[in-house]
Amino acid sequence: MNNQQLQERKQSVIARGQGNVYPVYVERALNAELWDVEGKRYIDFATGIAVCNTGHSHPKVVAAVKQQLDKFSHTCVMINPYESAVELAEKLVALAPGNSDKKAMFVTTGAEAVENAVKIARASTGRRGVIAFNGGFHGRTNLTMALTGKITPYKHQFGPFTGDIYHAPFPMKAHGISTEQSLKALNNIFKVDISAEDVAAIIVEPIQGEGGFYPAPKEFLQALRALCDQHGIVLIMDEIQTGFGRTGKMFNCEYADVEPDLITMAKGIAGGFPLSAVVGKASIMDAPLPGGLGGTYGGSPVACSAALAVLEVIEEQGLVACANHIGQQFGEYLDSLQREFPEIIADIRISGAMIAMELIENGDPNSPNTQLTQALIAKAADYGLVLLACGFYGNVIRFLPALTIENEIIDEGMQQFCRLFRSLA
Repeated sequence: MNNQQLQERKQSVIARGQGNVYPVYVERALNAELWDVEGKRYIDFATGIAVCNTGHSHPKVVAAVKQQLDKFSHTCVMINPYESAVELAEKLVALAPGNSDKKAMFVTTGAEAVENAVKIARASTGRRGVIAFNGGFHGRTNLTMALTGKITPYKHQFGPFTGDIYHAPFPMKAHGISTEQSLKALNNIFKVDISAEDVAAIIVEPIQGEGGFYPAPKEFLQALRALCDQHGIVLIMDEIQTGFGRTGKMFNCEYADVEPDLITMAKGIAGGFPLSAVVGKASIMDAPLPGGLGGTYGGSPVACSAALAVLEVIEEQGLVACANHIGQQFGEYLDSLQREFPEIIADIRISGAMIAMELIENGDPNSPNTQLTQALIAKAADYGLVLLACGFYGNVIRFLPALTIENEIIDEGMQQFCRLFRSLA
């Protein structure tokens, strides 16, 4: 069975809305490499959208999962719990930034984590409103679509959405939006849309993921912390894409020296097994009554075992520090390309192993080059690469390599990317 045949089978039985970037069907994967059903090899610069931080099929993760499967696969943590969930919660509350006493709860997806963080914030404050930011991405459920600050493809055709959600501009130096302007707009919401005393939470990504890998300035996150303290608002930090060493810290908000009230975690938490968490201040986390939080599969014993192995690998292999080395290595290639194509490459943004290249037309930062971005993604497989795009205007190439990727694989992959870029630029 080849890729084309499988794609035809897929299109006949899987809904059009659940599309796939590449008609490339994976047979096996190891660390930073994939092999398709036709035997062709690819260098994976996407890692399942920042999920496999410890690489594909890390032996320690595989062994932990097999050991757990030999014992049991599911009992529901809300009925008959198990030690792996307790141990994982202990480790996560210890790793979360800040000195406050903390607690955790487990669900399955990033969107569920965000939904539950909002529920917890509303239960804790007795308030209704939530403020998010333009360009932010928080999930695909009804509530998280309402929080997401981009219509196509995430929200188009799917309304009406949950009410009491408000958006402010996210500070982006590259597009002329300053921290001061963003904070002014936020305070304007308090004047014209909803009183600060009715706002339960402000949710923010410390680096926008789907929005284009724009980092929130340190002073912006610190100002949000002060604003939330002033008005009794819960500050939710969405670290779903930035967490678990991805940006050179275990959690990105550590760079700003900010302690959130709640942190949402997913993606890199369990090496590819479905698991997410909300970790936050114990006084806030305990606001919902028993039974108010949970889910059938949340905190799966298999996923918890995988997550414990992931945390061991991150510590033993020094992957947090590795992320910064990876960013430097990618930067050498991308900076060289930018010097070669200054009219096309507007900006290179590197936060550890969360790396973005923004493309424009004719040197105009207000003319996003979506056509070239789409062409690069479409042709990447021909060069043995798996790449992703993102951005408010769809003009950003993002690189999310495994934190365990070998130096020589980076070199090989980036040499191929440079050839690909030159062929289309």
